[in-house]
Amino acid sequence: MALAYNHEEITARELNPRLLELEGISRETIEAHYKLYQGYVGKRNEILGKLAEVDVSAANQVYSEVRSLKVDLSFAVGGVKNHEIYFEHRGGDGGPASGAIAGLIEQGFGSFDAWRADLKATGIAGRGWAWAAYDWDEGRLVNYIGDAQNTFPIWNATPLVALDVYEHAYFLDYQTDRASYIEAFFRNLDWSVVNGWIASYGIRS
Repeated sequence: MALAYNHEEITARELNPRLLELEGISRETIEAHYKLYQGYVGKRNEILGKLAEVDVSAANQVYSEVRSLKVDLSFAVGGVKNHEIYFEHRGGDGGPASGAIAGLIEQGFGSFDAWRADLKATGIAGRGWAWAAYDWDEGRLVNYIGDAQNTFPIWNATPLVALDVYEHAYFLDYQTDRASYIEAFFRNLDWSVVNGWIASYGIRS
């Protein structure tokens, strides 16, 4: 008996041309980063195809294969979802938050500067990601740390800002100066995209 995976292959979302003209983030970095995202999309499709062919009625060693594929799937899907958020809310003018996200930041952190400092510290401390996510159980915005694509997911929390701090996101431009890259990240945030997500999710401050 094979695992039942009724799935469709997905394709990578197109890269917004505005991302090739970011302040402080080079075209070369964005193009290389986008290829990495495309790789996660391809890996997700490949793993789901392999899972559909696993015969779970076979010998017990098949379950080690299932484990390996499932872990790899969580990493690939995490890479897809994280990068889609990351790319989609870039290309703006940055600056202090406005609109609904400003209210969530004020509610959760007291001020924009406090939230910004906390997210920057979280990004420097993280090995791969930092997220500003609306935690539905907490009823507020929280900055969560992430290492790998599939490390430390917080259930019932919706990411609204995704900060990639893997070296591939900044090494061509900043070498090991992650702090300067994070400053550039803030300068290019598109708050209108974030506010659109807040509205579509029905989040209230």
